[in-house]
Amino acid sequence: MLKPTLAALLLGAPILSAPAFAETAPSLVSRFEGGDIFALQVATDPQISPDGRTVAYVRKQGDIMTDRQKGSIWLVDSATGAQRPLVADASQPRWSPDGRRLAYVAADAKGKPQLHVRWMAGAGAGDGATVKVTGLPDAPQAIAWSPDGRSLAYVMRVPGEGLKLGKAPAKPEGAEWAKPLEVIDRVDYRNDGGGYVEPGYDHIFLVPADGGPARQLTFGDYNDGGPLSWTPDGRSILFSAVRKPDWQQNIFDPEIYALDVASGAIRALTSREGPDVSPIVSPDGAKVAYLGYDDKRLSYQNSLLYVMNRDGSGARAVTASLDRSIDDVRWAPDGRSLYAQYDEKGINRIARVTLDGKVTEIATGLTGTGLDRPYSGGQYSVSKSGAIAFTSGSALRPADISVSSGGKARRLTALNDDLLNHRSLGEVRELAVTAPDGLAIPAWLVLPPGYRNGQRVPLVLEIHGGPHTAYGPHFSTDDQLYAAAGYAVLYTNPRGSTSYGEAFAQKIHHKYPGDDYGDLMAAVDAAIAAGIADPDNLFVTGGSGGGVLTSWIIGKNNRFRAAATQKPVINWISEALTMDATLFTSRYWFPKKPWEDPMGYWNRSPLSLVGNVRTPTLVVVGSEDYRTPVSEAEQYYAALQIQGVPTALVKVPGASHGGIAARPSQSAAKASAIIAWFDKYRTDRNAAK
Repeated sequence: MLKPTLAALLLGAPILSAPAFAETAPSLVSRFEGGDIFALQVATDPQISPDGRTVAYVRKQGDIMTDRQKGSIWLVDSATGAQRPLVADASQPRWSPDGRRLAYVAADAKGKPQLHVRWMAGAGAGDGATVKVTGLPDAPQAIAWSPDGRSLAYVMRVPGEGLKLGKAPAKPEGAEWAKPLEVIDRVDYRNDGGGYVEPGYDHIFLVPADGGPARQLTFGDYNDGGPLSWTPDGRSILFSAVRKPDWQQNIFDPEIYALDVASGAIRALTSREGPDVSPIVSPDGAKVAYLGYDDKRLSYQNSLLYVMNRDGSGARAVTASLDRSIDDVRWAPDGRSLYAQYDEKGINRIARVTLDGKVTEIATGLTGTGLDRPYSGGQYSVSKSGAIAFTSGSALRPADISVSSGGKARRLTALNDDLLNHRSLGEVRELAVTAPDGLAIPAWLVLPPGYRNGQRVPLVLEIHGGPHTAYGPHFSTDDQLYAAAGYAVLYTNPRGSTSYGEAFAQKIHHKYPGDDYGDLMAAVDAAIAAGIADPDNLFVTGGSGGGVLTSWIIGKNNRFRAAATQKPVINWISEALTMDATLFTSRYWFPKKPWEDPMGYWNRSPLSLVGNVRTPTLVVVGSEDYRTPVSEAEQYYAALQIQGVPTALVKVPGASHGGIAARPSQSAAKASAIIAWFDKYRTDRNAAK
């Protein structure tokens, strides 16, 4: 639901060694099932060595004994694809500038995440040796090697003292009293996935790469954030933060700062109203690239690639004519151009961007590293030779590692072929959809395994969140589980979705939900017209923004036999005042504050339509959701009960908004509960028993 701090696809197959939709084998033996989620592996955080010969990456897989995703660092040879494990239960691999060492984070004997450095093959007498260089109370983030390889900078939280008001009476020795009062005075007092914020702030530290005492470089009541970028002379580190006296009221307005490593002096390089983040210094140290935009208080704006002089002067937008949001940027080794990642019609691409704004695509087929839903995304890194390592995938495979060099891309890993070659997966087809006003709406259908052309099957309309995000032809455990249960799954990118240009995303500015409803209904009509969807067995679900639209749809019509609204917003007034990003909703999605225009908020709230609802509706939410708080789901459940609409409330214990599918058992169980709810109201003869 939250608009990212930065805005926080041709639909063809990736340019890889094999077509994206031709990866199944003829000897498929069974359908995909919930237990398979534990066996799936996902490649994340690819880091190519400076010489381009080796890619270090994090391979994640569900641990069936702990019910958590665990990551291990693996190395893969860029030429041969040969792999070997490096270290278990580790993350954030980062090569030293000379490629002879690898820094990473792994837990120590007490379970605390610590920074380690390993001497790699070819490093001399220390080959294979590893040293733990920190003894930290909290996890280090945003690791960055100094240019000379002698030090590592990182970001870590520093505990602080909260506001104190009065005091309790003296406690007698041995007495068992209640916990002390909690006093909250911060705007950002809780975060989804992190819970209630403990007193303290994130700051930048420096530690010798071979171990020794760490030195804190930044101070104050501010959160200093990564990524960190060193200047080539090693004298300064660039970072982004909101270091202003009224920063709590301006948390969406970070600037780029330069930190003098020797003195600790900090100087702002940007000052405009709008987010400026992700600084990266050019190889010669003369320029700084970064991402940002002029904040016009719109619900969505593209993040542009900017370049300025090292002192902050001469800032200019380089990708103003691209009309796509830039997600990540790297300098080319010669400093004459940059590599930029952006989303184009549901598929992430990497392009070379010259300093005069010429954009040339050089790699495509990037895929995100989530599993439950088919969101676009991807990660990449670049070697000194210009070789690119990136996460690649398709509608039938989660993220693997690919490399691109000289305009040619190759997939290096096939992490899930042993499993998925023996599963009959649902075929993914594009579907042509035209909205009532003539707008083309991208859409896909996931068909039940073994589907025969001309066969009508129950349909699940599955709606993405955001709403300023995008689906694409990517792997989804939810969709494959629905398909395995005999449902066709329809997913779309209605107006408001990203990756189709800023104007397409802004079509729902100050009117969400609204015309996107018509896009979704047109997609359902297209699936029926295609002879696939059974018009008498239609179902609808979606999470977050998709939960909003699910609840809105069933308040507008009764054509769906059952619905499952997941982590929805039901009442925009209560959401605006209880979500973790306190300032967001009333600043970007509505023209006025809730008390200034209560009817404006009410008229766009699904709760206002609950009197129309006749559709049996399952309500699903994580018990620790602070983005679309649990109270939103509970309001809707209560309203449906009052109305006498068949309903049930499913809570996912311990789950945040973003982590509702993080634990494999809960991901499988949530999908199973939704399928069971839909099966209860199916009327077709082939309904699952």
